[in-house]
Amino acid sequence: MAICMLLVGGGMSSCGAASSATEQLPRKEIGIQLYSVRDLIGVFGRNQQDYNDVLKKLAEMGYTSIEAASYSDGKLYGQTPAQFRKDVEAAGLEVLSSHCTTNLSDEELASGDFSRALAWWDACIAAHKEAGMKYIVAPSMRNIDNLKDLQTYCRYFNEVGARCNAAGLKFGYHNHSGEFRKIDDQVVYDYMIENTDADKVFFEMDVYWAVMGQASPVDYFNKYPGRFRLLHIKDRREIGQSGMVGYDAIFNNADKAGVENIIVEIEASSYNDMLRSVGECVDYLRRAPFVKESYKH
Repeated sequence: MAICMLLVGGGMSSCGAASSATEQLPRKEIGIQLYSVRDLIGVFGRNQQDYNDVLKKLAEMGYTSIEAASYSDGKLYGQTPAQFRKDVEAAGLEVLSSHCTTNLSDEELASGDFSRALAWWDACIAAHKEAGMKYIVAPSMRNIDNLKDLQTYCRYFNEVGARCNAAGLKFGYHNHSGEFRKIDDQVVYDYMIENTDADKVFFEMDVYWAVMGQASPVDYFNKYPGRFRLLHIKDRREIGQSGMVGYDAIFNNADKAGVENIIVEIEASSYNDMLRSVGECVDYLRRAPFVKESYKH
């Protein structure tokens, strides 16, 4: 698969390592959120192009791990956890993390009784452990408009994190831009970090959505060192495309943040070919001198 283009944000030409005959890009540990290729593999099961073929192409580009986004009824992409792990590893990728959650109902928020939700989590955690996951990440939460309910959610996430820990997994929360709004003069994201236990809940910072929320990722790394085990590396389209996200500063402060893995996610493409987009992103990161080969401790 030929991938050769100009990286707008970085001003560098890029050709994918798997396709370049003249340049060998360094191997780096870079994950990909499979939501990026949802139109090719489907969110819940096979769709259009066989997902084994897509996984293989991602590995050939230089991605080394995946983050799933499809858990439902004990399955991942329509496969049993064991089969999903087999498929991912057969493609030469590592099963790393998964986005999934169940939101609290009005009744659960009012009562503080999470028993229904926690039963769902028990089954979810067991499935992800079987799939070989290291991390489970809640991709969002329901709309919250008062600190009482936000505090309830923090207690809920602590409970989920404790159950993940008991199973040998780590639990985190992924932001969008809305977490940087205020409730009663409290920034939601700050409140969540300060009211969850560091040994139970980490934060997967989506650096693009933080910037869209008018927040500085590096300021958060300095304010809450060690809380950000995963990073979503994202831009408006391909990484570096908008020129709005300071990737060099983010990566130069990744150790302070506590980063263990970086994960590419693309929500929109400049082309009619999402594989071209994800190829450009991994090339950008492999070539960038400020991105280390690995962030694992």
